Amino acid sequence: MDGFVAVVLVVLCLGLAGLGFLVVRTQRAVSRAGPERGDLASTRSSTTELNEARRQAQEVRDAAERQARQIEAEATELRARADKLAAEVRERADQEGSEIRRRADQEAAERTVRADREAREAAATAVAAARDLAEAELVAVRREMDLREQRLGGWEQRLVERTDRLDAEARRLEAREHDQAQRETSLNRLKVEIADIEEERRLTLERVAGLTAGEAKAELVATMEHQAKRDAAILVRDIENEARTNGEDRARRIVTLAIQRVASEQTAESVVSVLHLPSDDMKGRIIGREGRNIRAFESLTGVNVIIDDTPEAVLLSCFDPVRREMGRLCLESLVLDGRIHPHRIEEQYERAKSEVEALCVRAGEDALVAVGITEMHPDLISLLGSLRYRTSYGQNVLKHLIEAAHLAGVMAYELRLPAQLAKRGTLLHDLGKALTHEVEGSHALVGAEVARKYGEDEEVVHAIEAHHNEVEPRTIGAVLTQAADQISGGRPGARRESLESYIRRLERIEEIARDRPGVDKVFAMQAGREVRVMVLPDQVDDIGAQVLARDVAKQIEDELTYPGQIRVTVVRELRSVEVAK
Repeated sequence: MDGFVAVVLVVLCLGLAGLGFLVVRTQRAVSRAGPERGDLASTRSSTTELNEARRQAQEVRDAAERQARQIEAEATELRARADKLAAEVRERADQEGSEIRRRADQEAAERTVRADREAREAAATAVAAARDLAEAELVAVRREMDLREQRLGGWEQRLVERTDRLDAEARRLEAREHDQAQRETSLNRLKVEIADIEEERRLTLERVAGLTAGEAKAELVATMEHQAKRDAAILVRDIENEARTNGEDRARRIVTLAIQRVASEQTAESVVSVLHLPSDDMKGRIIGREGRNIRAFESLTGVNVIIDDTPEAVLLSCFDPVRREMGRLCLESLVLDGRIHPHRIEEQYERAKSEVEALCVRAGEDALVAVGITEMHPDLISLLGSLRYRTSYGQNVLKHLIEAAHLAGVMAYELRLPAQLAKRGTLLHDLGKALTHEVEGSHALVGAEVARKYGEDEEVVHAIEAHHNEVEPRTIGAVLTQAADQISGGRPGARRESLESYIRRLERIEEIARDRPGVDKVFAMQAGREVRVMVLPDQVDDIGAQVLARDVAKQIEDELTYPGQIRVTVVRELRSVEVAK
């Protein structure tokens, strides 16, 4: 059907093409006849040709229509033949389908009969096999019953023999019980005689000593109690000395090893930044007309600009180190550019702010890489990196955290503890110093809250909040954080301390030891890291010296803040001097 339609379309196209050809030819004839309108004969000839062309076109159109009608009749005949052929195909398909279904039903019936026959044969085979298996099991059971009967006969024989032995043993036990009863009777008589002798001896001792038994027992108990207390005190002292000696040796070895393995530079920084200028004329441009530039800079950045007589330099002062660094970068870019006005200051400050934030993130990531920690919240990394601009007693806080983390890791390795957890808690223990300009409270508690907010482990949070004893340390990781913090801050040159506070601390240490009874002299030695207490030997004994050293050390821990450790040594010396004449 689709082929027939295509043939019709082709014929129509050919007819239309012929018609178009005749029209074009006619137009050409008309166009040729146009220039010769003056000649009537030519005009008549053209008209004749035009009529001839029209007649030919009409003939072509009629021929095309006749051919189209013929093709349509052939198409109708082909369509009828196709319908008849389709009906025959459908009839033949129905016949073949019926035949196939009949054959399938016949084969299914044959297979069912064959399956039933095979099932009956299999059932007969299974019954025969089950009968054979039952007979074999019956034979086996009979054999086992015979074997058990033989064993039962042997057991009965052995049971009779064992019964005879038990009867003999029972007779021996009865004889032994009889002997035991006689011995108990004799022993009771001896106990009565011993009790009489003990009573007579006690009465004799009471008469000779002049004390009753209760008074003698009480005196003996008091003497033994006093001796036991003294022995216990001596034992406790010896154990404490041994534990302290071994513990101090091991702790000294661990701390020394950690200090030796961690070598960091010693730097000191302040809260003032110095910016060098190309010339002193730049100071006037920084100030601006009627001071508008310097006012705009200080109000925008929060950094004070100090311009004095220092040649080719200005000072930037701010208690927030991050703001001070932003102001320094902003002013430095303004000086290099040379164009200084309020709008330009705002642009450069925004650029410096973005640059410092990127530097903080980079510094935090470098700190994690240096310590060996792989994952941390991005906000914590940014806060940690901002500590590169923060100092504590002249020591850079970020470098102090990295150094303390390495120390804690080394000590944790020596103690067979998880080093990563100790490093993480120590690296974050001063995190709150990045927020102390914005949040009130101790930096330890503030840092612990921030770490808990960003999902840090509870042991890490506890190490942060307990590193200044504001919370009692409950884990070894917290103790390691305290030790690493004190080692990093107490090493020579790490921090700067005023002479006045140093002298005040030494005086207080001597006062704490001097206020104790029996103390003769007190000396603070080794820059306040050791205290020697001289006591009077007739007022303080050896055990009292131990108690005095412990009490002085405890009071120093409770009242004073100091880097490292303070050793308290109590010296008790008794000298007897005689002169031979």
